[in-house]
Amino acid sequence: MNKPTINNYDSVIDKISDSVPRVNISSLTPKIFAQRYQKPGIPVVITGMLENEPDWNLDYICEKIGDQEFIFRNYHLEKNDSQQQEATVVGSGVALERMKFSEYAELLRNGKAYESDIYLGKGPLKNTTLAQTPSFQTIGKQLGLTKPVTGFNMYMGAGIHKSGLHYDLMDNTLMQLHGAKKVVLFPPSQIYNLYPIELYHHFFHGMKLRSCFSRVSTQKPDLETFPKLEQALEHKQEVIVHSHETLYIPSGWWHDVIALGDEMVCSVSRFWRVYPSTRALLSWSRYRSVIGFFCAMPYTTLSLIGALFGSNKKQKISDILYRI
Repeated sequence: MNKPTINNYDSVIDKISDSVPRVNISSLTPKIFAQRYQKPGIPVVITGMLENEPDWNLDYICEKIGDQEFIFRNYHLEKNDSQQQEATVVGSGVALERMKFSEYAELLRNGKAYESDIYLGKGPLKNTTLAQTPSFQTIGKQLGLTKPVTGFNMYMGAGIHKSGLHYDLMDNTLMQLHGAKKVVLFPPSQIYNLYPIELYHHFFHGMKLRSCFSRVSTQKPDLETFPKLEQALEHKQEVIVHSHETLYIPSGWWHDVIALGDEMVCSVSRFWRVYPSTRALLSWSRYRSVIGFFCAMPYTTLSLIGALFGSNKKQKISDILYRI
């Protein structure tokens, strides 16, 4: 079966001139990392931290976690390249499916995962042997990141997947372990030039439609519908994160993560407390997401009550909590 693709790895590489700094871990100490990147909140690609790790190809991951069950997202390929102004679900709000990793690997091999853009997002490695990956145990110490707020979560799918433009509340270390990803970034200051989804949508969709997502497409900018996007594009940064590189994405930075090539692409992320605290306290983006969370509570509460009195109670509650 032919696998659909929205990009060609080599042609994308040729077109991108990285505007994000790239440094080797040998030239960084926790103090230097904090002064140059963490305190001012500046993205950076770090090389050398994962050089001793094997290639996380499909066979390797199957060997480690083949029988582990995960929640997968079904994005439906026909919707993958559209503008998001009419979206009613984004991110983890899409249809969810449960299966063993070995079953998902078969969908990748036979092309079905490509057809519907079935994606492993936020796949927890906590109860797997992959959580003991040696480099994972030292990344915080090497960068001076001492307060993780999540475990290690895997993000994996076909080379047609795009995350959609969004920002996170916490600092992120995105560790690329197989294939490559193109990441399009905008600074937090561009929030209203990027047309974030309005807060009131949380009342009607809960956490299925998140205010930390943008309505614009970075791949097909529509300046007629979104005229202020032209100003944001002046601040756009792009970078290719290659296998065994790590991208540090500070809280509030808008980013669209696009898997490159025609095969499976895999990365692992861990989120960290924002430091210094003033960077978090002065972030309107952060407050905006918190407000959105509380706006979603009535819808989420009603959904939980409905799940308690319906069929497939355990699965429905799990789906709701996964989206939170």
